[in-house]
Amino acid sequence: MRVSAVFRLTVSALCGLALVGCVASPQAPRVSPTAPARPAAVVVPQTAPSAASQAVRQHFARVQADLLSNGLLRTDGGGRDTPFTDRMLAENFIRIALYDEYVRGSGGPVQRETPSRLRRWEAPVRVGLRFGASVSPSARATDTARVRSYLARLNRLTGHPIALNDAAPNFFIYIVNEDERRALGPTAAAALPGLSGAEVAGITDMPLSTYCLVYAMSEGNSGRYTRAFAVIRAEHPDLLRLSCMHEEIAQAMGLANDSPRARPSIFNDDEEFALLTGQDELMLRMLYNPALRTGMAEAEARPIVESLARALLGGES
Repeated sequence: MRVSAVFRLTVSALCGLALVGCVASPQAPRVSPTAPARPAAVVVPQTAPSAASQAVRQHFARVQADLLSNGLLRTDGGGRDTPFTDRMLAENFIRIALYDEYVRGSGGPVQRETPSRLRRWEAPVRVGLRFGASVSPSARATDTARVRSYLARLNRLTGHPIALNDAAPNFFIYIVNEDERRALGPTAAAALPGLSGAEVAGITDMPLSTYCLVYAMSEGNSGRYTRAFAVIRAEHPDLLRLSCMHEEIAQAMGLANDSPRARPSIFNDDEEFALLTGQDELMLRMLYNPALRTGMAEAEARPIVESLARALLGGES
């Protein structure tokens, strides 16, 4: 069962759109690299959650309980039972940072792993955190504190500027319930011009099998991220909610693929780990190391990745 679905959108005058793990589509519309208009707040008048939202909340309460009862959703970051070597770290990084999980199809994303290029942000990441009307003031305060703390952690790991910033966000995070999410279509389209109808429907019609998602936009084959848009279900219980924050924000930083071999890691669909692990931290440090260049393909990046992994873990192993 997936914790998240991640889509990468590549936008440029020549290449148009592509989803996570996909190549650029020359048929997609031209999109200006200038910042889009600030999306309007989601307003869904209601005095109480709908029956649909209550059912979603109950469903994910059961999901979290089942995962925890099976020893999953660990929060320890890995330990003596999850050793990894520099070679494992290098291979995991290559698979997660230099391969894509989805290709773009006419009916929406199609899961098919394909080679990609190293993608990351070069401009400061200004995160705008948005809440649906259903989210209580106390939950908003808790979520805001958690996101702020996590962004500070990512800033320390990568050395790249990332923080909450309501002045001119280029990365929106929406925490919304079932009814509010279904109304997000125009907001998502305004934040990421060039989204197809099927891609917008990936948000508004998000199935229960998708816990949360993020779209990230880069310019052609440059690999430079310029915008991102994440959606997290407000119905999630505490740990699943925090897990979505950790995974979607980290994946939008450039670690967009998943690998069943990555352990300990949140970039793995087995749900063993809920929160960013020690190996994930090393991969983020590698991703933003100046020795690597945005847009690199595997052949060029591999020797550098292997050297960085050896340096981080103390040599050959």
